[in-house]
Amino acid sequence: MGTEDEESARRYYNKSEESFSSKKCLTWFKVYTTTLEPDILGPEGMEKFCKDISVDPENVVMLVLAYKMGAKQMGYFSQYEWLKGLTELQCDTASKVQSKLDYLKQCLDDPNMYKSIYRYAYDFARDKDQRSMDTDTAKAMLQVLLGKQWAMYPEFEQFLNTSKYKVINKDQWCNILEFSRTINNDVSNYDIDGAWPVMLDEFVEWLRQKRSTR
Repeated sequence: MGTEDEESARRYYNKSEESFSSKKCLTWFKVYTTTLEPDILGPEGMEKFCKDISVDPENVVMLVLAYKMGAKQMGYFSQYEWLKGLTELQCDTASKVQSKLDYLKQCLDDPNMYKSIYRYAYDFARDKDQRSMDTDTAKAMLQVLLGKQWAMYPEFEQFLNTSKYKVINKDQWCNILEFSRTINNDVSNYDIDGAWPVMLDEFVEWLRQKRSTR
């Protein structure tokens, strides 16, 4: 009899802990919105949301979460995006999102998923009034996405700081990832006659000159 009671209690506990409620999820969303824009979670709400789930706004996990939501603009979640992403994750409380943080980080371990998130980041972060991304925004996003895994990133950022480039287009953005994945740190396998953007030709030339004068 005791075993049946324990099993019943376990089922009740799991149901109460794990069952997802769309209504509860939407009520939670409203905590972060204003009466003027009840269907949009904006920068102030985002800051509070990040605090509630104990994640720095600049942590790459927030980018993965935005990707899961299909968010169209950095710093904002629509009600539709919120419900879409958190329904997929089955999260209607801050603690449930916290329990998914490791899973969200692990999404980046899949090379194909990583590439999708990297490509998504371009349209997500750029100014919607511009076709290209300004280099300041690009550097911030590249730091989040590649800063810890691409040994040449500090030098690439230095190159951008001293170059003529004020914006980065999507072709350049996508090729930066490919470059980071395939080109040796000594750039010995870089083919200047290959199909790389001129920006990367110039980076390699700049890098070789910089290293030769050490």
